[in-house]
Amino acid sequence: MSETETPSKRVLLPLANQAPVAAEIGERADTVWTRGEGSAPAIAKVASKSVRGPQGRVAIVDGCRTPFCKSGTELRDLDVVDLASIPTAEVVTRNDLDPREIDLSVYGVVVPALHAPNLGREVIFRSSLPMTIPGTTVNLACASANRAITSVAEAILSGQCEVGLAGGAESLSNVPIQYSKNAARRLVEFSKAKSLGKKLGVLSKVRPGDLVPVPPAIAEYTTGMTMGQACEKMAKENDVSRRSQDEIALMSHQRAAAAAEDGRLDRQIVATFPKPGYDRVVTRDNGVRPDSSIESLTALRPVFDKRYGSLTAGNSSPITDGGGAVLLMSEEKAKSLGYEPLGYVRSWAYAALDPGSQLLQGPAYAAPMALDQAGLNLRDIDLVEMHEAFAAQIVSNMKAFASKTFARDELGRSEPLGEIDLERFNVNGGSISIGHPFGATGARVTIQLLSELARRGLELGLMTVCAAGGVGFAMVVERG
Repeated sequence: MSETETPSKRVLLPLANQAPVAAEIGERADTVWTRGEGSAPAIAKVASKSVRGPQGRVAIVDGCRTPFCKSGTELRDLDVVDLASIPTAEVVTRNDLDPREIDLSVYGVVVPALHAPNLGREVIFRSSLPMTIPGTTVNLACASANRAITSVAEAILSGQCEVGLAGGAESLSNVPIQYSKNAARRLVEFSKAKSLGKKLGVLSKVRPGDLVPVPPAIAEYTTGMTMGQACEKMAKENDVSRRSQDEIALMSHQRAAAAAEDGRLDRQIVATFPKPGYDRVVTRDNGVRPDSSIESLTALRPVFDKRYGSLTAGNSSPITDGGGAVLLMSEEKAKSLGYEPLGYVRSWAYAALDPGSQLLQGPAYAAPMALDQAGLNLRDIDLVEMHEAFAAQIVSNMKAFASKTFARDELGRSEPLGEIDLERFNVNGGSISIGHPFGATGARVTIQLLSELARRGLELGLMTVCAAGGVGFAMVVERG
């Protein structure tokens, strides 16, 4: 304990938690928040019941993505239709797939283009694919592309289709800007007014304040808290140190930089020629900082709680533009067409929590279900890929994985899932460095995990994604 003296009394203050990440997910795992013994909640969940359909397993044949670029930079002139269509056209072309074989298109987006809200269908048109392919759009926040992938997987498992496209995109450089309700009403009235006098009469009712844009906010509708505020709350409740967050961020940048430098990501990223001139090419993610250091990260000030917080711009994922696409087939169809898939879906699960409690802790509830469905333990997994919304969210979930108290109080299990080996975690970097276009991140995580399993000659992978609304996603994939 440290002592602080005032003229009237002596106050004892607890020492600040300075634990490194290895200690946080090891000996300090049980400091994670729980409701208490005997209070395990009834978690709303959706888990895959079968990983085999009438034509075998679901094969993830291939996938690719655009570079992920900070909003307002290289990809700012591309909308979500552009960003989803570029990797879609590439994955079809590079695999020499007859477009007539495609049965279904499902894409995720959080902020759709107002002029083209059904991204899954617009991708078909923009990619010059047959107009007879049904297309639909899903929104599950940061797990939107995962929802798209599992939607196609469900269709394959039920025998509804044999070949499907899934993915997602986000253009946070092109978020629609809203105006006040009064301004919107007056604009509608103005468009309906028949005479100049009536139009002028409508305009006279508009006040200067009505024309002030309403800035977009990434906030929970039910709680009013932004993702950053909710994660700051989690960091405090789970006693996550600032040191561990900065270590996760540094690891993300160092590993992403190494992967980009030695070409590991080259096939995953499609060379992209931005509008309007198409006269330059973007081939790399532009948020990766090879020169990042623990000293530079430590020097950054908190963003969401400026006085007592620990979340900074350096240990949080940036606002990003990008798109990704994945080609899925039934196992039998892939074999009949001569493909060697990147891998196969073994299981998946979704879990939903109260968004007012631990908003981004969903993976800690979904991962045990996915592993149970796969008949596996965490120690069986060769590589783990976790979406890094915030480093505090990563450490919180890792602590929950390893905590005996969390297993007992929150999951009703006798043993914890286990401690994640940092040498098998996000080995090529994650969202903190690479970026996080909401609708596309699930595609990146899937492609990145399977590609690295293939490169290393490994068998089993686990991916997790947290999402707004208190949703968590987990999937187990396998090769061979």
